[in-house]
Amino acid sequence: MTSPSAPGTPDALLTALTPLLAAESQAEAPGAGVEADDLEQAVLLRLLERIRDDDAPERPADWLRRAVRAEARRARRASAHERSFHGEPGHEPAHESPAHGSPESHALHAERRRTLRAAVRRTPGHCPRLLTAMLHPDDPTYREIAGALGISQGSLGPMRSRCLGCLRRMLAAEVPGAGARGKVP
Repeated sequence: MTSPSAPGTPDALLTALTPLLAAESQAEAPGAGVEADDLEQAVLLRLLERIRDDDAPERPADWLRRAVRAEARRARRASAHERSFHGEPGHEPAHESPAHGSPESHALHAERRRTLRAAVRRTPGHCPRLLTAMLHPDDPTYREIAGALGISQGSLGPMRSRCLGCLRRMLAAEVPGAGARGKVP
């Protein structure tokens, strides 16, 4: 049996703030276009970093509300900068296979896959394993990926976001962007 945490300890602070964090995350997540668990995880990480640095907020509930809103704004800004690649030259939706296409489309598809796989292997930390699992043809669920990697399911969203951002930056440096009227500079 575990003893209750002493008031003022980090454990007591986390225990007291958990219901508020869950409620605030549930309220802000739909407007930010993210999962409430991902938002909750990001704010919890910020709080733990502050506690670790002996910089615990004086008014934790107020800080928590501001932090949730700040993370939601950050998620909205990040999604505003993301763009879909549908309609760009050479794009094939994931459900369409180049099997019935021309030899050129086969070659382009294979080259894109090689470039992507090579970039995934060069990502830092746990990213290669996570991204490889996410690219698996069986399309595993978050629960299956978390189980295979031995990490919590709640950590997958923020980790996935960081890894995809890293991968996006790597590929942007390798693949030239379209210039005026879609022409490659």
